[in-house]
Amino acid sequence: MEDLYKKYYFGLKKFISQKIDDEGVVEEIINDVMLAVINSEKNYQHRCCQFSWICSIAKHKIIDYYRKKKIKTILFSVSPIFEEIADKALTPERDVLKNELKDEIKKTLSELKAGYKNLLRLKYIEGKKVTEIAKETKLTVKAVESRLIRAKKQFREVWIYDKKEN
Repeated sequence: MEDLYKKYYFGLKKFISQKIDDEGVVEEIINDVMLAVINSEKNYQHRCCQFSWICSIAKHKIIDYYRKKKIKTILFSVSPIFEEIADKALTPERDVLKNELKDEIKKTLSELKAGYKNLLRLKYIEGKKVTEIAKETKLTVKAVESRLIRAKKQFREVWIYDKKEN
């Protein structure tokens, strides 16, 4: 492990730094990549050079990073309490909190008007673009945008997760 780390650290750092501008995140991803390399070394089939194989693992880790970042951005736009929950989710209770959060989101969505629930599902769960939603619902893009704003507002009003402790 130490030999691999020394051998590929700077090349891997340069590769990841070209895609991510945060030094702390780069270091974290390097560690994740090296751990993944160790865990999957038996699967390396020597079809390409070892550094290319390691970079392919790094690409997947970078994609995961951006995917998680997008999810956080979406959640934080609905309610700032998600940021606090995300910080707590880094502890060993992560899975319990995640399941509790999912349950609360489902419960809150079930209390919304059907149209709002559907729009939020299409946008944030299925990840569709506003133009796609407009076509599917036979609404104009502007109508979808304004209804999404109202749907998010209603979600915040119904959301009780951050009101439980008060």
